[in-house]
Amino acid sequence: MQVEIWAGLAVVAYLAVLYAIGRRTGRGGSMADFSLGGRRSPWWAVAFGMVGTSLSGVTFLSVPGWVGDQQFGYMQMVIGYLFGYAAIVGILLPLYYRLKLTSIYRFLGDRIGNRSYRTGAAFFLLSRSMGAAFRLYLVVLVLNETLLPETTALGGWLRLTLLIALVLGAIWAYTRHGGISTVVWTDTLQTACMLIAAGTAVWLIGRELGLSPAEIPGAIADSGHARWWFFDDWGAGNHGIKQLIAGAFIALCMTGLDQDMMQKNLSCRNLRDAQINMASFSIVLVFVNLLFLGLGALLLMYTVATGMEVGRADLLFARVALDGGMGVALPVLFMLGLVAAALSSADSALTALTTSVCVDFLGMDPETDAGPDDHSRRMRTHFLVSMGVGLLILVFHAVNDTSVIAALFRIAGYTYGPLLGLFAFALTRESRHEWVDRCVPFIAVIAPLLGWALEQAAANAGFSFGFALLPVNGFLTWGGASLVALFARMRSLPA
Repeated sequence: MQVEIWAGLAVVAYLAVLYAIGRRTGRGGSMADFSLGGRRSPWWAVAFGMVGTSLSGVTFLSVPGWVGDQQFGYMQMVIGYLFGYAAIVGILLPLYYRLKLTSIYRFLGDRIGNRSYRTGAAFFLLSRSMGAAFRLYLVVLVLNETLLPETTALGGWLRLTLLIALVLGAIWAYTRHGGISTVVWTDTLQTACMLIAAGTAVWLIGRELGLSPAEIPGAIADSGHARWWFFDDWGAGNHGIKQLIAGAFIALCMTGLDQDMMQKNLSCRNLRDAQINMASFSIVLVFVNLLFLGLGALLLMYTVATGMEVGRADLLFARVALDGGMGVALPVLFMLGLVAAALSSADSALTALTTSVCVDFLGMDPETDAGPDDHSRRMRTHFLVSMGVGLLILVFHAVNDTSVIAALFRIAGYTYGPLLGLFAFALTRESRHEWVDRCVPFIAVIAPLLGWALEQAAANAGFSFGFALLPVNGFLTWGGASLVALFARMRSLPA
């Protein structure tokens, strides 16, 4: 009981600090402050906060649990991320700053047409809503199954719903006024909490295994869980080449073509600061993922040494932290890190979703101070977006039967693929394409369906695209738009 009390007090104090930051940074927040932080965010705060946004509960819980099945194979994708981030630094950020974009999907409208603009924004809403729901679901699942075990089906669903409402309500409370102006600073705090929790867990578990801090890296390397590269089976989804390619395109799409992540970059003072932010963030992210994979190896070593039964891989860290009998410090820090993980990605996601709805679909001008009516409309939108994500979490809970990180990347292959194809098409065109624009909504739906059919056919032949299905769907979207443009030119239509 003492552990629960200390953990509860730590979480309450943490939420109070976040609310205080929200109150201070959200004073008099206009739409420009809410969406881009007035373009005055310091790059170092943005970079550090983006680490927490990228990690979230998926890395905090799923990546350590993934080590049992994939060892350190996740690093194949992480190394691939670096190539995607390099493209963002060299191509996308200069483009976005030159055009002075608030919504990055406005670029599709300028190069192709308004239907493409709205289609891109709609796919972002779908992608980020599902991504935020996946991430929050995993954290709420741990709270529900470890601290509040279900006794009846009705009681379990009611308890889960209340937990979702509590988490989303807390996020709404501290972001509703300041938006990105608030998120930049709250995410900096939350990233620090996550890393302190993970680092402390590595030290405490290593101590339980009789390892000094200097001996931990060697023990992990010799554990049988630390293999990075897999080149044995070309047909397997985790083949190294596929994972590298998938990592590059996942980073390019889920960061560079994602309003949530780019909104933070665009809040920096200038292009140079945004590029420094992105470059430093990408390097730090490699070492942070190594930290969490190393934690996963130590957790597996600990369960073997103690004979501890864990069950679901996503709950590996939670079970050891809460039931491992290592005193008060680890459970309290775990709960604090878990809450930070839940909020670090969800707060910026809800802010970006609200910005996209307000700017892309409601036509609000982000460069002017919002009047009372616009302010009220933005607040209502923010609340409705939060409710929508909560409903998605309940839906995912009803149907999910696999690792959340795998589900997240698999869904991303279908929802971010059309965005990749549309941006690739737009980057190679200098003028609007009226006839292509008419067909884009259909192409963006048909291409993922073809990608799914291609994946099923390949699976019957013993081959899997794995997470590399994302660039396949992007190519299909680009190819569809290019074929329409070619047909329009041949028929002298307004391509």
